[in-house]
Amino acid sequence: MKKLILIFFIIVACSPDSKQGSGDRITVIAFGSCGDQRHPQPVLEKVVENQPDVFIYLGDNIYSDTDNMDTLRRNYQVLGAKSEFKKLKASTPILATWDDHDYGWNDAGRHYAFKEKSKEIFLDFFGVADSTVLRHAGIYHSKLVAADTRTVQVILLDMRTFRDKVLPYNGNREGDSRFDYGLEYSPYTTADSTMLGEAQWQWLEEQLQVPADVRIIGSSTQFGITHNGYEAWANFPHEQQRMLEVIRKTEANGVVFISGDVHYAEISRLNAPGLYPLYDITASGITSTWDFATPNDNRIDGPVMENHFGLIRIDWKEKDPAVHCAIIDVSGKERINRTIRLSELQF
Repeated sequence: MKKLILIFFIIVACSPDSKQGSGDRITVIAFGSCGDQRHPQPVLEKVVENQPDVFIYLGDNIYSDTDNMDTLRRNYQVLGAKSEFKKLKASTPILATWDDHDYGWNDAGRHYAFKEKSKEIFLDFFGVADSTVLRHAGIYHSKLVAADTRTVQVILLDMRTFRDKVLPYNGNREGDSRFDYGLEYSPYTTADSTMLGEAQWQWLEEQLQVPADVRIIGSSTQFGITHNGYEAWANFPHEQQRMLEVIRKTEANGVVFISGDVHYAEISRLNAPGLYPLYDITASGITSTWDFATPNDNRIDGPVMENHFGLIRIDWKEKDPAVHCAIIDVSGKERINRTIRLSELQF
């Protein structure tokens, strides 16, 4: 029996003098993470100025870290009352996934006791109650953004509900002098742990077979980096490898990762045998900042340490469409600009 896959569409109408002409539609996707609801958020006003088709929250959308669900709900209300958020919501469709501080607790995974109630509060705030997310544990879901005859698939992963505990740092830096800070976690050396959980993995494989020209995979923690001792896919290398295998198996073209968490921006490029380059565009710092950027052998752009958001503009009018990837800081200045041709993201 064939499985039924339900996909919800965001249809964005644009006037001829803005984003849409005769076959020259430009798809604009903005994204960011790590916004403390207690602080001003002028970055969101810069997002609105760029008139994206959708804004994607990649986690730590509020900072709560609580077992008290009334506190969690109130913190969402603080964000919802902010003038910058109201402007964004009034002008731009919003998609979201969570990370640890809005899920419930710092670096928490599947053992967080209040994850079901937290999910309910998350869905109430972001208004996705009609999504297929209601039919399964966790909040993973997907959307298709229509662009004339082209489609962009947005796949939002849940990196918290099913994730096993991270391994405490084992004290072995393997002689790498780049680690001049205290590492918190070590990579698993066995495959007896998971980040996504089996149900989400099966769902992802199905999603990667849905026809689409570009696929934006949103991960709250970084996918494309090398190990840095903090939270990342690199702590679960067998899961990172499984992602590569699933993309190969499904022959899913056009995959680009976007991620958050680390309080700075960068672009990583992961090269793997039998696979086109996988880019991971990290935008982390709506309000948060960090003192340093960790070592990352796959970094090709950045870091940007000031508050910012990420922007992907897909220009369809050329024979080989251009995927423009940018980081824009709180002053409106473009700090990173990298163009990837769609042909580079093909098997």
